[in-house]
Amino acid sequence: MTLPLFFVWSMSTENLNRLFKKLDAQRDVLHSCLPPKQEVNRFADDVFDFLFPINCQGRRKASVQYALLRDTLAQLVTPVLPPVPTWQSEVDDTVEQFCAALPNLYDTLMEDAKATLNFDPASESLEEVITTYPGFYAVAIYRAAHQLVKLDVPLLPRMLTEYAHGKTGIDIHPAANIGRSFFIDHGTGLVIGATSVIGNNVKIYQGVTLGALQVEKSLAETKRHPTIEDNVIIYANATILGGHTVIGHDSIIGGNVWITDSLPPYSLVYHQAKVSVRNKLDKEVLNWVI
Repeated sequence: MTLPLFFVWSMSTENLNRLFKKLDAQRDVLHSCLPPKQEVNRFADDVFDFLFPINCQGRRKASVQYALLRDTLAQLVTPVLPPVPTWQSEVDDTVEQFCAALPNLYDTLMEDAKATLNFDPASESLEEVITTYPGFYAVAIYRAAHQLVKLDVPLLPRMLTEYAHGKTGIDIHPAANIGRSFFIDHGTGLVIGATSVIGNNVKIYQGVTLGALQVEKSLAETKRHPTIEDNVIIYANATILGGHTVIGHDSIIGGNVWITDSLPPYSLVYHQAKVSVRNKLDKEVLNWVI
């Protein structure tokens, strides 16, 4: 039996009205506890442009940009911090400590840029690294977000690194600990998990995963991701898993390897694949069964 059109329309309107009420209620809740996503994304770019004005189209003085950054950060931090009696002072302290860390953040990022210039034969200048390398941008936003993690700011750090993830294809959790002179080459598909620890002078290529052996909610507070010691190079598409896995210093991890056990310093690990070459005019039947 076909329902009358007015009856169907009435049911549809009822359902839509229920949805509208639900969405309006959600908006009120989200507005009170989440910073606007577009503003977060703009803040990520503003921090980068403040530190590296080579990318900034405007001619604002650094002191003016700094004042604007402070105001924006206060607005973004306000909804995510818990509403306690000392809430306003906690917002002010968080902004103050983040801004106080900016000089060190700049110095650390310049070391990252110089590591890229010194190691990558395709790079010709620091300006090229800063303006064109997606790995450098992803690391810059990670380092800013990680500073907020250290200040116990919830959610906002993850929003920042996910913005960089969307722009670059490089997924670095803001809680990961990464040393100085860090270089990502190409970087697309790179994943660095939350409890990863990476030493100094480490170089990582595209498609690498520093991941967990098990994905269970009960393990949220345990170290699930590997430790990479100083001066390690990890080539494309290598997968290194496990919180107890340690890659010893000065090791080289070749492409496409799968590692779940610790390695001593100065290790050289590589995947050996068999590649066959033959004349395509050869009439021998090939067996393609996998």
